[in-house]
Amino acid sequence: MEISYKKCGDYSLPNLSLDDRKYENLNKYGLMRLNYLKKNKKGLYQSLLMQDKLYDHLLSVSKESEDKVNLLINKLIELDGTIDEKLKAENEMLWVQKMNKCKSIAEEIVIKENIYEDKI
Repeated sequence: MEISYKKCGDYSLPNLSLDDRKYENLNKYGLMRLNYLKKNKKGLYQSLLMQDKLYDHLLSVSKESEDKVNLLINKLIELDGTIDEKLKAENEMLWVQKMNKCKSIAEEIVIKENIYEDKI
């Protein structure tokens, strides 16, 4: 990969930009990670961008996070023991409330572990 530079005062800065079309395939976890890296880990962001590894990193975070959320939701449903089709038929609002609670817990865990942690 060849990098072009532009002159800014006494410095030559690399012309780095994101291909936005490439990042449309990421889910919300990949986009959250991208935003976190841009705002809080600028060195890591620039390093991944210059090595052309940023998209691969974001894609792996996306897939890993999605899989982990689904696994955690299923574990939380299993641990609760009352969330089933019977509850859904008898009291749909309570079932929705419990499912939303499981999803929120799972997403909070995944966001803390996968988005805001440095695993590289």
